[in-house]
Amino acid sequence: MMRLYFCRKLIVIYTNIMQKQILSGAIIIILLLSCSKSIVFAPTSSPNPWVDDYTSLSKMESYRSWGTYNVHDPACKKFGDYYYMYSTDAIYAENKEEAKEKGVPLGYIQVRRSKDLVYWEFVGWAFPEIPQEAVQWVHKNANGRGATNIWAPYIIKYNDTYRLYYCVSAFGQKASYIGLTESDSPEGPWIQKGCVLKTNDKTLMNAIDPSVIVDASTGKWWMHYGSFFGGLYCVQLNNETGLTKKVGDKGHLVARRANYTKDNLEAPEIVYSPELKKYFLFVSYDPLMTTYNIRVGRSDSPEGPFLDYTGQALADTTNNFPILTAPYQFKNHPGWAGTGHCGVWREDDGRFFMFHQARLSPDNQLMVLHVRQVYFNADGWPVVSPERYTANKLVNISRKEIVGRWEIIRIQEPRHERNLEGGQVLWGEGGLNENELNVSSLYSFRDDGILEEAGNWMFDANKKILDIRIGEEVIKNLIIFAGHDWENQKETVLFTGLDSKGRSVWGKRIK
Repeated sequence: MMRLYFCRKLIVIYTNIMQKQILSGAIIIILLLSCSKSIVFAPTSSPNPWVDDYTSLSKMESYRSWGTYNVHDPACKKFGDYYYMYSTDAIYAENKEEAKEKGVPLGYIQVRRSKDLVYWEFVGWAFPEIPQEAVQWVHKNANGRGATNIWAPYIIKYNDTYRLYYCVSAFGQKASYIGLTESDSPEGPWIQKGCVLKTNDKTLMNAIDPSVIVDASTGKWWMHYGSFFGGLYCVQLNNETGLTKKVGDKGHLVARRANYTKDNLEAPEIVYSPELKKYFLFVSYDPLMTTYNIRVGRSDSPEGPFLDYTGQALADTTNNFPILTAPYQFKNHPGWAGTGHCGVWREDDGRFFMFHQARLSPDNQLMVLHVRQVYFNADGWPVVSPERYTANKLVNISRKEIVGRWEIIRIQEPRHERNLEGGQVLWGEGGLNENELNVSSLYSFRDDGILEEAGNWMFDANKKILDIRIGEEVIKNLIIFAGHDWENQKETVLFTGLDSKGRSVWGKRIK
C-alpha cells in the first residue's frame, strides 16, 4: 500500500511539473517505470473478466450475454473503433423449439464486437437464413442431408466494401459450398454475391474454412481453404469481385497429412508480418472436441510453399511443427480441450493476436473464446501467451521479477491415436484420455540462478529473454512479459517460447 501511495504521489507531482514544463522527458520515464515495476508483480490480485462455466446462461433467450461464450471458428478484424468477430453458430445446449418460441435465430453466423479484445458485445446473427443456392448444392450432393448451419466465416475489407465469406456443408462429406456476401457495414445487412467454390465427392478437396490474404508486393488476392478431405488448398481470387480469378479453378495443394483415418487437418489462417516479410499459415490438427491443436508454417509467398520449424514442407505427409496450442491445464482449474481453429489479427503497432475456441474440461461441451497475444521468437517463429489477454500492462521486467515459484507447461502433440469420422471423433469419444492433457509442473527460480527442481536459469534484462536448463535440455530465448493469471486471478509474469523440437513451453509465476 505504501508503494501504491508513493506512485500516486509521483503521478500528482509529475502532472504539476508538466503543467509548468520544468521536468525533462528522461526523468519522467524513470519515474513512471519505477512505479510500474513496484506495483505490478507481487503477483497482485486481479479478478477475471468473466467465469468460464456459462451453463447458467445456456438458455436461448440469454444470447445477449454470450460475449465470450458459444464461440466456434472465430474470425476477427478491427474496423473503426471496434474489433468485429464472426463465428460458426455452435451453441451449448441448443434448443431449437425454445429458440423458435423466443424468436432467436439459429445457424446464421454469430457476430460480436469489442473495443478492447476483453469484453465482447453480442451483436446478433449476420444472415436471416441459409442462402438457398448453398442449400440446394449441398442437398443435391449429400442425398438431401446437411446445410443446417453456416460454418467458418471470414471477413475482409475491399475499399469501402466489407466481404464476408461463409461455408455450407454436410458433416463427413465433401458436399460443400463457399459463398460471398458484401455490405457497406461490418454489421450488415449482407447482399449475396455468389459462389466462390463448391465441391462434392468427385473433387479432391473440400470447400470449407476460407482465409484470404492480399500479397503485400503485388496486391493479388489469395484464398486458403480445405479440410480433412484432401488437405488445404490455395486459389487466386479476382480483387474486384472477390470470386475466383478463373471460373472453376480450385487452386493448388499447400498442406496435407498422411493418414486421414486418424490425422485431421483443417482451418487454415493466413497472415503476413511486414516486419519479418513472411507469410504464416496457421492450421489445426486433430478432432475439435478433444485434442485440437494449432501448428504453423511460413513462406516468402502468400501461395507457398510453406515450410515448418525443421524445414519440412507442409504439403508433405510429415506432421509439422511448431505446435502452438494443445489441451492444457494449470493448477486450480479443470483445464481446456479443443484449443484450435484460430483467427489472427495484426494491430497497426505491430502486435499480433490469436483468437480460438477452447472447450472447458472435462466434459468439453462449453465453448469459450480465447484471445492470446502472439510474439515472435529470435528465429522469427510465432508463439502465443500461455494465458488469455486482458489488456496487459506495459512494465519494465527486471531479473528480480523472475525469482519465485512458477508453473511450467510443456505442450506436446497427442499421443493417443483415434479413429475419426469426417475428421472428427466418433460418438462417445468426446473426452480426453488421461495422457492427452498437458499439465503444469512446479519449479522454483532461485536468486542464485538455480532452477531448483531441474537445473538453472539465465535472464537477459535488455532483450527480456529467459534461458532455462531442465535436466540435460536447454530451452533458449523464452519471451518474458506481464499478463493475467486466469487460474489464480492475479497479474503476474509469463513466458512463452519453443524448445529445440518446436514444441511450445509456457510458464507463469505464481508466488
